[in-house]
Amino acid sequence: MTWTSSQLLDAFLTTTSEKIIPLTAQGVASGSKVFGAAIFRKSDLSVVVVASNHETSSPLLHGEINCIQHFYALPADQRPPPKECIFFATHEPCSLCLSGITWSGFDNHYFLFTYEDTRDAFNIPHDIRILEEVFKVPTPSESSEDFAKRPLYNKSNAFWTARSVADLVGDLTGEDKQQMEDRVNKIKEDYNGLSGVYQGGKGGAGIPLA
Repeated sequence: MTWTSSQLLDAFLTTTSEKIIPLTAQGVASGSKVFGAAIFRKSDLSVVVVASNHETSSPLLHGEINCIQHFYALPADQRPPPKECIFFATHEPCSLCLSGITWSGFDNHYFLFTYEDTRDAFNIPHDIRILEEVFKVPTPSESSEDFAKRPLYNKSNAFWTARSVADLVGDLTGEDKQQMEDRVNKIKEDYNGLSGVYQGGKGGAGIPLA
């Protein structure tokens, strides 16, 4: 089944508002970050699992990794093959989560907030810093300008294709586009509130990279 950008957005935004944000609010109250994820069936866009960040339990339990853990905890006869699923993350997946999505067999992922949003709006710079410090290595002939312009990762590769919510909204026109932009902005306002709670207690939960 091929879904339109409008249909995908409706599924992602509805699930974020109704399922991911309530979970995230609980996690943030205990000191975890604001990241969450959901996995949908490609066949009908039904939700398979949702999860949020649980770094207060383990620093590896990012929203995406926690979601993958819940997915693979399902009985095999109730769990669709990963390639029959759509993976959605509230925030552009970090290097850990990109690897988790890859190793788990998903052939796609979508995200709402970009790395730059995570750094600037949420004051969590680690995603970009780790990709730059650990993985982004200049070639001998590469100028500093070219190095700075090089993408942090390949959004279309042999394993999966990644697209942002902004990409999907950009596919729309007219009233449909405006309605989706309004819904996205409302969700961003909700996340601003969650971020304020997290920042207020940041560092108090013992997370290595708070």
